[in-house]
Amino acid sequence: MSQEIEHTVQEFRQYVREMEHYQEALALMYWDLRTGAPKKGAALRSEAIGTLSSAVFRMSTSDRMEEFLNRLEDQRDALDPVTRAMLRECRKTFDRARKIPPERYHEYVVLVSRAESVWEEAKDKADFAMFRPYLEQIVAMTNEFVEYWGYRENKYDTLLDQYEPGVTVAQLDPLFDTLRQETVQLLNQIVASGRRFDDARFYRGYDAALQRKLSHYLLEQMGYDFAAGRLDETVHPFQISINRFDARVTTKFLSQDMRSNLFSTIHEGGHALYEQGVAEELIGTGLCSGASMGIHESQSRFWENIIGRSRPFWEANYRYILELFPSQFADISLDDFYRSVNDVRPSLIRIEADELTYNLHIMIRYEIEKGLINGQIQVADLPAVWRDKMQEYLGVVPENDGEGVLQDVHWSGGSFGYFPTYSLGNIYAAQFAHALARDIPDYWEQVRNRNLLPIKQWLNEHIHRSGKMLEPSEIVRKVTGEAIDAKYLIQYLKDKFTALYNL
Repeated sequence: MSQEIEHTVQEFRQYVREMEHYQEALALMYWDLRTGAPKKGAALRSEAIGTLSSAVFRMSTSDRMEEFLNRLEDQRDALDPVTRAMLRECRKTFDRARKIPPERYHEYVVLVSRAESVWEEAKDKADFAMFRPYLEQIVAMTNEFVEYWGYRENKYDTLLDQYEPGVTVAQLDPLFDTLRQETVQLLNQIVASGRRFDDARFYRGYDAALQRKLSHYLLEQMGYDFAAGRLDETVHPFQISINRFDARVTTKFLSQDMRSNLFSTIHEGGHALYEQGVAEELIGTGLCSGASMGIHESQSRFWENIIGRSRPFWEANYRYILELFPSQFADISLDDFYRSVNDVRPSLIRIEADELTYNLHIMIRYEIEKGLINGQIQVADLPAVWRDKMQEYLGVVPENDGEGVLQDVHWSGGSFGYFPTYSLGNIYAAQFAHALARDIPDYWEQVRNRNLLPIKQWLNEHIHRSGKMLEPSEIVRKVTGEAIDAKYLIQYLKDKFTALYNL
């Protein structure tokens, strides 16, 4: 590599690192806003966030960034792997932003800002007609942007690529079709069995300080580094990384049901372990985070569901719950608790869905989004389409649009292509678990002995370290030796729920 190119690489890396510093400030401001910032300061904080976000946008689409990209891409073969990956990610961001006329992007930002407020009111009133004209405009502008960005086979592929690079409709359709069919069949067997778990006994008073103690206990057992993170309370739990050594977890303490905090903590802890496990040499490169939404979700779902809802895990940890809440759990056995956290019952609300039926909620949204973007479904038809699919897949029908088509905020912000990553996360998680069992055959015995560190270390080495260096399909093949395959998730669900419900 010539000295001139080496100097350009150094300048490029420093430029990206400066962008990362803005992002760190934004993350800290966002975390503070959602974990207790004074309400009166929210408006000015939002204004400051907007200013810094605009600065990052300008840097990512500047003439200087274009010069870096053009000069270094001509020398790609001479560059190190990290710089090549940085170029790939910066080029994606640059092209997506530069291809949209600035005035149209501004109109879109204003539209989705207004749409979210209208959506909130429409949801409260269960009035889809109020939200419909805004959603029609959002869908129309999204289609316009797809034309600017371009696509090969399916327009929806371009939107998928924003959240799950390299994944296409041609890949997802057969995966999701098989998963949907097998899930519906298993669900019908469970419903026909007539076996329902009554969990009324779990709704008892739980002290928030003791719930926090339980959260710390679980995170420490998972291998979460509190010297590089912290646990806070919020209305809607999330995980956020300020930087490589500051990956924060939030949860919510419900006074009447400690299980909400329990699984929020494990779920967000799974995200945080990913962030804490990325290789340090990727700091400041724009690559020091998860590879995609789906791969990130695989880590939270692996810990929450495959480990956190397993019987071996509670054989090891149920006694601690009894120590913290002896009166509340005096008449609740380990079997009762295990059944309660794995109870299956079709429901209307996605975020309240159980492990088995959750994917069916995602299928409904995926199919609707594909139809909207490809002109096969009109916005006006959404309430009826929603009800029909809920009836077909879950056997339940919403009484109104507030608990139906209006229940999620995502479409008001134009987030098309995001929902599939939730189910992809479940698919990846089961496939990774299969590879884990190949490499550590006794890992369930380790779980029973409260020794989760070998599992964490395996995930660190095989998935976390590479950050955004690899695309999702490359990670799956590297870890498992295969392309993505839903058969592992299907088998996991069959084995688990057939045993639970004595099918």
